[in-house]
Amino acid sequence: MPPALKALLAQLAGCVIAATLVRSAPLGAGIWPLVAVQAISAAAIGTVLRSARWWLPIHLGFVPLLVLAGRLDVAPGWYLAAFGLLLAVYWTSFRTQVPLYPTNRATVAAVAGLLPPGRRSRLLDLGSGTGSLLRPLARLRPDCSFRGIEAAPGPWLMSRLWTRNPPNVRFERGDFFSSSWSGCDIIYAFLSPVPMADVWAKARRELHDGLLISNSFPVPGEPPERIVEVPDARATVLYVYRFALAAPPAE
Repeated sequence: MPPALKALLAQLAGCVIAATLVRSAPLGAGIWPLVAVQAISAAAIGTVLRSARWWLPIHLGFVPLLVLAGRLDVAPGWYLAAFGLLLAVYWTSFRTQVPLYPTNRATVAAVAGLLPPGRRSRLLDLGSGTGSLLRPLARLRPDCSFRGIEAAPGPWLMSRLWTRNPPNVRFERGDFFSSSWSGCDIIYAFLSPVPMADVWAKARRELHDGLLISNSFPVPGEPPERIVEVPDARATVLYVYRFALAAPPAE
């Protein structure tokens, strides 16, 4: 079941449980006992549905924050503006389960160290965000070419505005699974555990010998060729895999 559908079902079930209890048993004066029952019930249903752990605080806080927001003297247009901003930044994260993860400077240096010296490498950044990886890499390695694909319009626009048109980097807006990866020999991914198996399969289908560099999230069931520990505050780990074009099935 998609995570967003699980969340919707949990919230609706919490509302049903709270409405049932308020009719059959006294919950105390005011709206907050009812809100508490709904929040706790939604969190419990989400746990039963095996939602990721980070959904728990969302379920606990969703309806209470709605009630508080409704009691604030804020013009509706501000809520619409906040929703539009979040939509522009996170776009389809609820479906892809890939949030916005900027790449820090220490990781940029580590990735630069993985690029073969003296060879024109072609690196593709899956979900390039604001260009936090490709913009400094393009300056460090002007002999290489870099391409980023980002679905969310906000980060993609920022990457275009902040990049002063170097000839060796370009940013595209779209779904990186729907785009062709041909012509690249290094794939960089800072995504989440969810899409890594599909990323590995697509790289092996479309590309010849090259590298997949995954920031923080290993490919399930595949031993990395190399693990690079980045000396930063979050103890970043880069999993480096070598891929080759998958052989066609035997007839």
